[in-house]
Amino acid sequence: MSKNWILWFDELDQGCNDQVGKKCANLGEMTRIGLRVPPGFALSLEAYRDFMSITGAYEEIKEYLNSVEHGFEKIQHFNEASVELRRIVEAKDVPRDMSDAILSRYRELCQRCDIIDMAVSTRSAGAASHPGQYETYLNVRGEQDVLSKIKKVWASTFNPRSLSARKRVGAPLESDPIGVAVLKMVNARSAGVLFTADPNSGNTSRMIVEANWGLGESVVGGEAMPDVYILDKERLEVIERKMGTKGKYVAFREVGVEEVDTPEDKSCTFCLSDDELKEIGRLGKILEEHFDLPQDTEWAVDLDMDFPDNVILLQTRPEVIAQKKKPADQVIDLMLTRFIGR
Repeated sequence: MSKNWILWFDELDQGCNDQVGKKCANLGEMTRIGLRVPPGFALSLEAYRDFMSITGAYEEIKEYLNSVEHGFEKIQHFNEASVELRRIVEAKDVPRDMSDAILSRYRELCQRCDIIDMAVSTRSAGAASHPGQYETYLNVRGEQDVLSKIKKVWASTFNPRSLSARKRVGAPLESDPIGVAVLKMVNARSAGVLFTADPNSGNTSRMIVEANWGLGESVVGGEAMPDVYILDKERLEVIERKMGTKGKYVAFREVGVEEVDTPEDKSCTFCLSDDELKEIGRLGKILEEHFDLPQDTEWAVDLDMDFPDNVILLQTRPEVIAQKKKPADQVIDLMLTRFIGR
């Protein structure tokens, strides 16, 4: 086995970006500085490359792309290619040495948490940050489900949006190595995002929190109208709050998750207390000071833990301020979102 396939988060730091992807490197950095992060491990970009090479998927994908007569001028071309390329990847078995290594780490993670067949999430981690471009699978349970969802994360590098993005910058369509984060699921009562500076104006004296009941995907993906809170960064006090409709939220199933209607009593109730907001803001200030940049941070409030230990960080990345984004990039992002999906 390659010793570089799998690493625990506490073996990583932000300097490991090119080895395991930005998300995993930042999870490692947060773990090292003592912040509350779910326990887990990272599959490296080398694991992706070896899987694609050993299984023959890489050659099959090149053959398919060489057989295509069009030049990927239309959205339909990306959609059709995506179906076939993902089928190629997902049809392959993970090589024995690699699957043994992955399952050994998963078993050890279950032992560390004292949970049999523990629920985890498998999250993509590109060497560059591309929010929403690759895929995440939540509430993954058991050894075979873990292996299957890791393959699906790898296959998501061939989704229409990813293919289109590579075509736009002249990158090879046949490969886009990414890392995968495998981390303990948080039994989230509430979840969402924190911007340590106002993402619309760039005001660094304010922090913005968006939150919904359940898992944070309804907030990150924009499917629900969340609660919005504005915090004074210095005092960590709420200076403005707006209740969202929160018509739907993402909840656990026995395996996987589903979007469900929010009960009326919850849709008309704020999903965070002032103490929880202050703790989210406090952790955000630590992240901003440590990384020396405003941060876009995902967090969750764990239903099974007591305050303040129940406020868990799931990932962080440099925040994009709207006014600093080039107009051409804003138009391209809007087109991709409309025609391909997030």
